[in-house]
Amino acid sequence: MRTPPNECVSPDIVEHGKARSDSGPERRCILSGETASRDALVRLAISPDGDVLPDPLAKAPGRGAWIGVSRGQLEEALAKGRLKAALARAFKGAPLSIPDDLPQRIEDSLRKLLLDRLGIAMRGGAIVLGSDRLAEQARMGRVALLMHASDAREDGCKKLDQAWRVGRDAEGSGERGITLPLDREALSVALGRENVVHLGVSERGGDAAAAERIASILARLLHYTGGFAPAMHAGTGALAPAHDDE
Repeated sequence: MRTPPNECVSPDIVEHGKARSDSGPERRCILSGETASRDALVRLAISPDGDVLPDPLAKAPGRGAWIGVSRGQLEEALAKGRLKAALARAFKGAPLSIPDDLPQRIEDSLRKLLLDRLGIAMRGGAIVLGSDRLAEQARMGRVALLMHASDAREDGCKKLDQAWRVGRDAEGSGERGITLPLDREALSVALGRENVVHLGVSERGGDAAAAERIASILARLLHYTGGFAPAMHAGTGALAPAHDDE
């Protein structure tokens, strides 16, 4: 990524000078005008060729523009020219090109980031696999985050959801694990295991940080794809459990 002409390397674009709150850095969506934690938004930056591209890790140098809308809303803004106008304001009129497939590139980048983080957690020993072992660990209250592949069977999900509720002392609450926008094939490749359908993130020791990192990107991806994006526990970055009535 590069800095637009005549622009010094500076903090990301924040309107009205609002950069931080008690919950951490905040950014304003260039399309909706709403302000949220930077961990809940997706950063856009300019490539050396002038293309506007997703920067999911928010590490590219120079100015960045932030979006917090769903893919459908972004596609509408792109088709009607609102995205182009918003980016022109955000990047101070710097020459830029918006790829026609930008909405898909953003989704792909968020999916890749989630899979990468799952892979890192797996190598760090924080991922629990295998229905029997996962159910056992869940009943013992040792699973911070329970997830299911998009093509998981409903009966298998319900069995593990129930075990998870037992371990959380939340029987009767309707809490359930999160259905990922990823199928078992994608999860199996990312984790280097065969037939990964259900997985959990361990709650023991320092593994809580792994659950929070995964939860943060998962919430962004689910919000962007228009799926159910669970709320985040204030101050922790952890996903609040889903419920059967949501």
